[in-house]
Amino acid sequence: MRKVGILLLGLGFAAVTLAAMAGRAAAQGPAPSDDEVNAVAKQLYCPVCENIPLDVCPTQACAQWRETIRLKLADGWSEQQIKDYFVEQYGARVLATPPAEGLNWLVYVLPPVAFLAGAFLLFRALRSWRHAAAAAPSAPAAPTSSDDPYVRRLEDELRRGG
Repeated sequence: MRKVGILLLGLGFAAVTLAAMAGRAAAQGPAPSDDEVNAVAKQLYCPVCENIPLDVCPTQACAQWRETIRLKLADGWSEQQIKDYFVEQYGARVLATPPAEGLNWLVYVLPPVAFLAGAFLLFRALRSWRHAAAAAPSAPAAPTSSDDPYVRRLEDELRRGG
């Protein structure tokens, strides 16, 4: 009788544990897909490897970080919350797109400014070259056949055919 009581107690404990786990799994909803995890992971860089996005990094650490992303997505975290979590842990260097603050704003401003400045300088150079070519004096006229005896003799020879 005592063995049956222990067996029933064990089965009851197992049933309660399974029910609690099933309730937790149902509350979390379906697990995020690999595409959803990679959508967040490609916005982050591996904190260990240099210049490798987290979604393609083959290291074990990155696999663990992708699993962290999967768990946080399953818990209902947004992409921004997950990125903020990784920034808190590893610094802003993990972000694929640096925030536009401090000196980072130069990354967004300098390329268009440099392009516009180059286009303006090219326009000015082409315009000045065109005006310089139009204002240049024309080449002196070639001497006529009557001015140079050698040219006159050559023309006479050519007319005679030889």
